Amino acid sequence: MAISDRKKKILAAVVDEYIRTAEPVGSKAIAQRGELKCSSATIRNELAELVALGYLEQPHTSAGRVPTPMGYRMYVNELMERQKLSLEESEEMNLRLNQKLQELDDTIKDVSRLASQLTDYPALALTAQSSVTVKRYDLIYVDANNFIIVLMLSSNAVKSKLVHLPVSADQELVQRLSTLFNASFTGLAEAEITPVKIHAAERAADDQLGLTAVISAFVLETLAEANTPTAFLSGENRLLNQPEFRDPDKAHKLMSYLSGGGTILPSAEGMQPSDEVRVLIGPENVAEELKDSSVVIASYDAGDNTRGLIGVVGPTRMDYSAVAAKLSFLAAGLSRRLGGGEAPPEGLHNKLIIKEIDDGHERR
Repeated sequence: MAISDRKKKILAAVVDEYIRTAEPVGSKAIAQRGELKCSSATIRNELAELVALGYLEQPHTSAGRVPTPMGYRMYVNELMERQKLSLEESEEMNLRLNQKLQELDDTIKDVSRLASQLTDYPALALTAQSSVTVKRYDLIYVDANNFIIVLMLSSNAVKSKLVHLPVSADQELVQRLSTLFNASFTGLAEAEITPVKIHAAERAADDQLGLTAVISAFVLETLAEANTPTAFLSGENRLLNQPEFRDPDKAHKLMSYLSGGGTILPSAEGMQPSDEVRVLIGPENVAEELKDSSVVIASYDAGDNTRGLIGVVGPTRMDYSAVAAKLSFLAAGLSRRLGGGEAPPEGLHNKLIIKEIDDGHERR
């Protein structure tokens, strides 16, 4: 349901004031801002209608109003002022980013720590390989009861395993399998290495000892591990700095979820390379433990066919514009540093794309 421009201005004023004070906002506080040319009585009536429409709620009968998730969604999509970083802020963030990457070897653990420091919220960084495959096999014969499997992955990582055999195998069989795997098993995704393909290879190599199955099992294990997202969480104790989490039970519930490995991020495939920032508010989040929180996520190019995500979690009262600007700037810097991309056009790091998960529409 569409709401009037005056209601939108009042809703924006309530959200801005609540972000600033963390206290319910009354009509007097809105009137004192001097931005609305209407009486306190008119503001009270509009506040009451915004409550009825579901954009605001009143915690107590005598208290002011606070935004609902629906109100925050309206604010993020249509009302908030898109914040730009000052030249000084940009220079400081660039300096800190370069120092971190130089000192700490570009790990995503350091990315999550830096994101937490810059936003003062808990942060999680995740990198997921898009599709690692094996590009070369080397089977090294040691003796009749031992050989070594060496896999070179498309990510240029090398994995190896020493295989001990309960029976004797000759060098010719190991060499045949090496040739066969290089001819038929390179560049295959995990799902393409099927039992049918393994059995066909076993017959083609005249493998009576089951070495084909042993090699295939190691390949599948290696690809599964290489394609599993790796995530690092930093700064979960920063939640205690927020008034909303002064309740020990509420803070403990969320901190336990985060510390226990609960994710605040959807899959990396859920964001396209053109998406800079995504905001999930309250019930839109991936877990019940996050229903009273908001998550802001940025995507970056981590190189080697890898996309990464950086996310922060905080109260629904968080300053979305400031957090989005910082994460967007950080993601752009990481893409240039890790992905080797060119510097974006001036102002690109301040562009904000908000994806609504309910209907898939995009608003800029």
